[in-house]
Amino acid sequence: MKRREFFRNASLGAVATSFILPFQSCTPTQSLVNGQGKGRKAKNIIFMVSDGMSSGTLTLADLFLRRKEGKASFWMDLYRNQRASRALMDTASFDSLVTDSAAGSSSWGSGHRVPNGHLNVGAKGEQYKPILQKFKEAGKKVGCVTTVPITHATPAGFCINNKSRNGQEEIAVDYLTLRFDVMMGGGSKYFNERADKRDLFEEHKTAGFHVVRDRNSMLSLNGSAPVMGVFDTNGLPYEIDRINDAELSKSIPSLADMTIKSIELMKEHKAGFVIQVEGGKVDWAAHANDAPALVYEQAAFDEAVKVAVEFAEKDGNTLVIITTDHGNSNPGLYYGTKADANFDKFMSTQHSNDFVLNSIKKDETPDDIIQKVKAAQNFDISLENAQELKSKYLYTGGDGVYNPYKLPFKEYGEMMAKHTSVAFGSMEHSGDFVELAMFGPGSEQLKPFMVNTELHNFMLEAAEVENKF
Repeated sequence: MKRREFFRNASLGAVATSFILPFQSCTPTQSLVNGQGKGRKAKNIIFMVSDGMSSGTLTLADLFLRRKEGKASFWMDLYRNQRASRALMDTASFDSLVTDSAAGSSSWGSGHRVPNGHLNVGAKGEQYKPILQKFKEAGKKVGCVTTVPITHATPAGFCINNKSRNGQEEIAVDYLTLRFDVMMGGGSKYFNERADKRDLFEEHKTAGFHVVRDRNSMLSLNGSAPVMGVFDTNGLPYEIDRINDAELSKSIPSLADMTIKSIELMKEHKAGFVIQVEGGKVDWAAHANDAPALVYEQAAFDEAVKVAVEFAEKDGNTLVIITTDHGNSNPGLYYGTKADANFDKFMSTQHSNDFVLNSIKKDETPDDIIQKVKAAQNFDISLENAQELKSKYLYTGGDGVYNPYKLPFKEYGEMMAKHTSVAFGSMEHSGDFVELAMFGPGSEQLKPFMVNTELHNFMLEAAEVENKF
């Protein structure tokens, strides 16, 4: 199939419309990739998402790695060494300037802007065929790996149609039917703790899947059978907690581990592969204003970026796309005479704020809390801070996606800011334009500014897959 011509003089009016009407579907009519420059099609695509990554998050991880390990983040080095194409991306959804992850992933998955909370379903119920289904029908192997439930919004946005991102039990059933090649992450409760009492792990096994539930089983995978790997009840542990716990390190794979294995399982396929790799808990850490978790999650995502780009460099036929669906909470390192010394306290931190707050019990004394924080994070909080934290445990419990027990994440994040000089602007998604980078065939055609929906056709054209839908 010949590569499509790229209309270099695309209509400025069409671009302007995307700014004036941010809520409307922004399906591009012009071709996005022409194959000039490197002159090769992308046989494989690795689409990497640091979910909820504000620009400050990328900066914090780079600063952290340079001061702790004496090396910059791999992503930032792609920029420093001019090895990747770079752009900004508009992330709005159909009904808001500030997208959620379902609409954000669906913009890539379908090429249309959908309402927040929807997965490839338009405002009037339109069903848009998700991109991994298109690639699978074209003969490629496809899949997703993530550090949150595999049924969560971002992987689901590449895979399925559902009017609600909350239908995770339904999404787990969809995966059984769709038979994608490699699916890995968390979320076992949507497979074997279901309202309908079905055991989808057993059903996947009966259907011929390799079902793996721990790191060693994943590492030993081989063969061509589809894989369903689910390694925790909900999201996987934060990386800072995983690497500082021998049992978790042994049983739970890192995002880089899952990325390596996924590439290994699919790289020999004659027609190539497409996989989405998500650092999903970057977003969860930002929602919680959990600076230690955030920095380590972004650093772990960076390791997966390194895996993908190094494979692409050797392979020569793989396009790596590195981005985020939206910003979250706008964290940053702020000025002060102790800013450097405070930031360096992350070097001795052993656990996330989440770990600390979930370990505190109602009957513990303020002194107990002070000692617990010191042991886990090497911070000396005041008696007043400890008393404030204790007061928050009188009325815990409740519902919620990111904080079901109503723990004092905001208050604790503010306390930690005094020790680390890292503070947050909110606990919610932001409408910022975000980073978009590409490496490999097709990357030479990345425009300096993109609308999120444009990536759908960009991927299809880079891989020379006709968009029939």
